[in-house]
Order: sequence, then structure tokens, then C-alpha cells
Amino acid sequence: MKVLNSIIIDDERPARKEMSFLLKDIPGVELIGEADGIEKAIELIEQLKPDLIFLDIQLSGENGFDLLEKVCVNFEIVFVTAYDQYAIKAFEVNASDYLLKPVDPERLEKTIKRIHEGSTARRPGMKMYGYQDSIYLKQSNCTARFVEISSIIVIISVGNHSRISTLEGHRYIILKTLKQWEQELPDSFIRVHRSTIVNLKYISRIDNYSKGRHRVFLNQIDDPFEVSRNCFKELKRVYK
Repeated sequence: MKVLNSIIIDDERPARKEMSFLLKDIPGVELIGEADGIEKAIELIEQLKPDLIFLDIQLSGENGFDLLEKVCVNFEIVFVTAYDQYAIKAFEVNASDYLLKPVDPERLEKTIKRIHEGSTARRPGMKMYGYQDSIYLKQSNCTARFVEISSIIVIISVGNHSRISTLEGHRYIILKTLKQWEQELPDSFIRVHRSTIVNLKYISRIDNYSKGRHRVFLNQIDDPFEVSRNCFKELKRVYK
């Protein structure tokens, strides 16, 4: 079993001490650092590159969600807070779990077990994201931000990267293949070509411009996209 190197981020020392005590009795997880605010947390994350962070949301005038836009490291997130009103937002950013203080030891152990098993928050065959979720996009230049799934118009393959165009006119280059996107995005997205995934909600029309050849036009995108023959049948079935 891989050991999950973990960091606790909480502005209350007693809360950090309590979480540290609980983690000692759970196999497969090791505490490697603590932080009481976002700036120190950024330093620790960039230095130690943890597998997992336990993140409080309210941090002495700061917001734990803001941290996620300022770091460029892959890790699992478990929110630990005394308040339940942030639960929906937490899962919109694909958190592994949301624990209320005081943390129940059995619930914490189950959370660690789910992370190890790779079964956090979804059953086999279930898409990772819903249409109203937000996704945390990290670009190759280490800039990152949250983007609403519903705002994505088209995703185009660029080697082993992908270029995302959104309703607001933004473009992002992400290290992720179209195959990975297909496994994660909801059914409102469909592959129309080996290099293109489109959002069905933004299709303005499908044009039969030559015998047996089609192209799809999208709202707010100037140029149409080729639809491959083997994709057209499925596109025709789902596009109303």
C-alpha cells in the first residue's frame, strides 16, 4: 500500500493537533507538514509535493478554496471544517471528501481507504463531473483556475494536450488527452472527430456540405468542425 504523504492546513493549532492524533492510528497515511495559512501552505506544497491535504475552509480571513488556484501540484483534497454550507462547492472542485469537525475517527479512516482504492465519489462507469460542476484546470505554465463545465464549448486535441474554448472567450492548454476527457465529462459532451469533443448545448447547426461529409457549427466559434463518418451516426442520435 502506498503511503499518502499528507499536510494539514488549519489556522487553529488545537484542530491541527487533533487531526495529527487521529492520523497516527490510520495505516497508509503519514503527516509530513502543517500550515496555519495560505502562504505557508503554498510553500509546503511546492516544497514537499504531498499526495493529500486536509484543508480548512475558513483560515483567519482567508478562504481555503483560494489556495487551489495558487498551486501547481496534483494532490487529493479533504476539506475539514466546522461548517456544512460549503459542501456542494467542495465537491464541485472534485474534493475526495468533506469532513465536519469534530472529525469522526471511523469516517476519517474510511476516507483514507477510499482514496487508496481510487473510488472516491464515483461508482464504476460513472462520469467524474456533472454538467453544473466546476473543474480545476492547471496549465503547463502553472497558472490555474476553476472553470464551469457548462461554459466549455469545444475541446481540441493538441498532441497529448488539449485546448479548451469557453463561452467567455477564454482558451486553456491542458495536459490531458481527449480519451481522458471522454471518461470524465458528462453526456452533454460528444466526440465528433478523433481530434474534437463538442458541447451539444452549443451546436447551432450540422451541415451536410458534401456527399457523406458533415461539419458542425458551434455558437461563438467562427469556424466549423469536421464530423468524422463513424462519429456522425452517434451525433445524429443524440443531437435534437
